[in-house]
Amino acid sequence: MDLATKAGLVALSYLAGGIPTGYLAARRCKGIDIRQYGSGNPGTANVYRVAGTAAGAVTLAVDFLKGCLPVVLARGRFPDDPLFAVLCGAAAIVGHDWTVFLGFRGGKGVATSAGVFAALTPAPLALAALIFFVAVRLSGHISAGSLAGAAALPVLCLLLRSPAQYGFAALAACALIVYKHIPNIRRLRASARSR
Repeated sequence: MDLATKAGLVALSYLAGGIPTGYLAARRCKGIDIRQYGSGNPGTANVYRVAGTAAGAVTLAVDFLKGCLPVVLARGRFPDDPLFAVLCGAAAIVGHDWTVFLGFRGGKGVATSAGVFAALTPAPLALAALIFFVAVRLSGHISAGSLAGAAALPVLCLLLRSPAQYGFAALAACALIVYKHIPNIRRLRASARSR
């Protein structure tokens, strides 16, 4: 019974993560397919730039909850199995990044990952969020802030002595965020060279 329950929760976590918030918000607010505008990414930053503050705020909030709620549910149902909570969080991130609802093309997973780690390791996540805001302020680029915060999170998990499985999960999430930001990294490097 527990195995079936766990399998169902993992599947539910993936589907919850896959809810195409940015796509739906842009459709609702502007009547557009966000994938055809700006960077083409259905994440918070592109939705904010193209569809406005309200659509961006909704995308951020819901994407965050898509990561947080599956972890909270997993920990509530199986409090003695922290690895299962990590698995549900990972499923939510994968669902967001490769959503079945948009042909397995999704966002970069920053807000959803933040939701996952807010539930798993709130103190390191809070400090990583502070680093994100500082990096955005200094660079003027949300992608730079996302990369800085993602890189800081596993280090902060280590420094604040989070459980090892959460630290490894943070490292994996960081690697995935960097992978999804490769086009942004190339643009940032090109911009730096042109100055």
